[in-house]
Formats: sequence, structure tokens, C-alpha cells
Amino acid sequence: MTGPVRLPHRLLLPLVVVGFILLSVAEVWLLTAVGARIGVWWTLAILVAEALIGSWLMLREGRKAWAALTGAYSTGRMPTGHLADAALILVGGVMLILPGFFSDILGLICLLPLTRPLARRLIGSLIARQAAKQGLDVNSLRARFGPGTVIRGETVEDAPEPPKPKPQVIQGEIED
Repeated sequence: MTGPVRLPHRLLLPLVVVGFILLSVAEVWLLTAVGARIGVWWTLAILVAEALIGSWLMLREGRKAWAALTGAYSTGRMPTGHLADAALILVGGVMLILPGFFSDILGLICLLPLTRPLARRLIGSLIARQAAKQGLDVNSLRARFGPGTVIRGETVEDAPEPPKPKPQVIQGEIED
């Protein structure tokens, strides 16, 4: 029995490019279908409204994420979830500002506080799966270095730099 099919890394970029092309074609198709159904002006009004709402939502959620991120740093906690939220908010805001209905759906999933944990878990599981394919056992690292884990060590100060030699004066000239 054979294992899962592994794609060479050189195929990843072409697959991403093809995915973006297919998404663009789907966006144009859906915009055309909606425009034919409700009219061009209503379709444009919906797209502008979505962009404005997306900008506002990105600012609001971005401020919350920034406050949570700085709060985690100030208390000395590791802000892994906060960093993921900030990245998802940024991606979601960009997706909502871009014209298109499919990208708006993805943007809302990334931006809304109710659906963002789902997106974070999905991306986390994809990253864990990729790490497992590379031979990293994420669960054992999580178990070893979970919350409350203390890693003993010592602080070593850097040795002071040796003083620079003073320039010597020879017949009125300074040499280095």
C-alpha cells in the first residue's frame, strides 16, 4: 500500500497561480451573473458597500487584535493566537476590499469574531500536517513545551569589547 502523494516543491507555485486564475475566473463569472440578474448599478453598489464595511470591520477588529497583542506582550505571555488573529484580520480585510463575492465570503470568514477561530484551527491543522510531512512531531513539542513549562538555563553576559588603540601622532599626522 502506498502513502499519500507528495507534490514536489517546484509544483507548489504553479498550483497557487492556477488557483488564483481559477478564483479570478469564478469571480468574473459570478459578478456577470449577478449583474445580469439585478443590474450593473446594484451589483456595483453591493461591491462598494462590501468594501466599505470590510474596511470598517478590518479597522475595528484590527484595533482589538492590536490591543490583545500588546496586552499579551506586556504580561509576558506568548501571543501565538493573537498573531494568528492579526494575520487573519489583515487577510480578511484585503479579501473584503477586493471586488468579488467569493473573496468577500473568505474575507468575512477571516474577519468575523465568530468564524475566525474556525479559520485559525483550519490553518493550524494544515500547518501541522505539513510539519508532520517534513518529519516534525508538533504534538510532542506541544506536550513538552506547553503552558507552564520551565526551561532551566543561565544568562551569560557578552564579553566587553577590547578598547580600541589610541591613534599615534607622528610628525603632526594621525595614524589609525
